[in-house]
Amino acid sequence: MKLNERHLMQLAAVIDAGGVSEGAALLGMTQSAVSRSLSMLEARVGEALFVSGRRPLQPTALGNQLAIHGRAILTASRRATDAVQGHLKGTSGVVRVGGVPFFMDALVSQMIAEFHREEPEVTVHQSYGNLPELVSALDAHLIDLGIVPIGSTHPGSHYDFTELLPGRNVVACRVGHPLLRRRVPKANDLAAYPWIAPLPGSPLMSDLQMILMSIGVSDLNIRYAGGSLMSVVNFLAESDALAVLPFSVLFALRKENRVTLVPYAIPQPDRSLGILRRVDTQRVPAADRFALHLITVFENLRHVIKRHESAVVWGG
Repeated sequence: MKLNERHLMQLAAVIDAGGVSEGAALLGMTQSAVSRSLSMLEARVGEALFVSGRRPLQPTALGNQLAIHGRAILTASRRATDAVQGHLKGTSGVVRVGGVPFFMDALVSQMIAEFHREEPEVTVHQSYGNLPELVSALDAHLIDLGIVPIGSTHPGSHYDFTELLPGRNVVACRVGHPLLRRRVPKANDLAAYPWIAPLPGSPLMSDLQMILMSIGVSDLNIRYAGGSLMSVVNFLAESDALAVLPFSVLFALRKENRVTLVPYAIPQPDRSLGILRRVDTQRVPAADRFALHLITVFENLRHVIKRHESAVVWGG
């Protein structure tokens, strides 16, 4: 015997509401339609579902038992409706975001936490990669958006890029570094110290080479390479080595008071950090909501960083 799930839902609503008209109103149906459904259900099971002549309605033992299953179906239906509405509004679902490691660790991970406080029903899956890997992940539909720095190497018309922050690099060192004793450091001062190499494939590597060329150093004096952001910060904080870092990343680390910038003006990259997405991929509403969150937070951050940058007396 197969019972109609809608009939079970209506039975549960009538019992819980205390009457046919009340149950019908709860379901947004007419009283006559619900009455027909109950009659069809009783005919199907071959037994009364309500005690005859009792007012208000009193379910039989079988009526109560079937109502338990009706409530489960009704609850599942409402949850499914909520899930659809949440998906369409972007307040539930999964966002898959990939990004360059230093920016993700220093800036975006905190923004993900802030987003989760606003949208607790959205799950964010984060991955790492540089521009080539993230473009491949977008093409394979493995991520919804990438957080990448892009300049002249824009991947093409199949991709939409929304700028978050203009590119700005600085030389970083530990707090208390001997270089900071000089009011205005010179190029030969920077050349006297070893350097930390960025992660393989990072655009910071070409930036480092450009910086060293500008200060007259032909060979890289590398003493540490390939570390994560935390590893680089730990090495910087415990040595006299120097590293090239995005200004926004160093700004995000300022409260730890372990590393700081060397006020020496260096050549700047012609690129910006932003959100990369494929234009021909169906948009995920939760990803759109997350992207809007990033744009808003970075817009506020841009002004704060600019004021901090303007307060520095740059040498070089």
